[in-house]
Amino acid sequence: MELPQLYQIKAHLDLILLALEALTEISSETMLQAAVELKLHNILSDRLVLWRLRQANPFRKGSSGKTTSGRKKLDVDEAKAIALITSHIASKEQRTIREAVAELEKCTLKKASPHQQRILGDYLDRFYSLYEERMAEATSNQNLENLALKLLIDLLFYSSVTGSRRLWMSLLEMSLVESKNSLN
Repeated sequence: MELPQLYQIKAHLDLILLALEALTEISSETMLQAAVELKLHNILSDRLVLWRLRQANPFRKGSSGKTTSGRKKLDVDEAKAIALITSHIASKEQRTIREAVAELEKCTLKKASPHQQRILGDYLDRFYSLYEERMAEATSNQNLENLALKLLIDLLFYSSVTGSRRLWMSLLEMSLVESKNSLN
């Protein structure tokens, strides 16, 4: 896999985890426990490894996408492991994800602000906070809201029985599209 494709995969995986974190308030311990449950603890063995893998996102503050400052390049096996762990946790949190998506549907039908909903409002606040704390790229609140809501809907699909396959296929598809766009 080419470097630009891996950059896209790294960035998107980290954003999906950020959304899951914002919605369910999972911790690094939750991710490490999922790695043990999925027998992936040889890839994701401790908090430091997890931190380094998440820091591989080229859009994180202080990230160059290289192996400087303790950051680690993400390889394909690690990306697959993170995708499996993400969908595993999402499946455990499916009820919360469904409730949030149901609130989003109600808001859309009523043309109401998602911030007025209990779960969605909390999710958006935490997402904004986590994004601003961790990502280097500044963006408008409207763009952040759109991103957060899109990721929420994506999480619903990734929480299904075939969620890990869907996530991996969407990562590959997205990276190929980005790669084609960068060639044009």
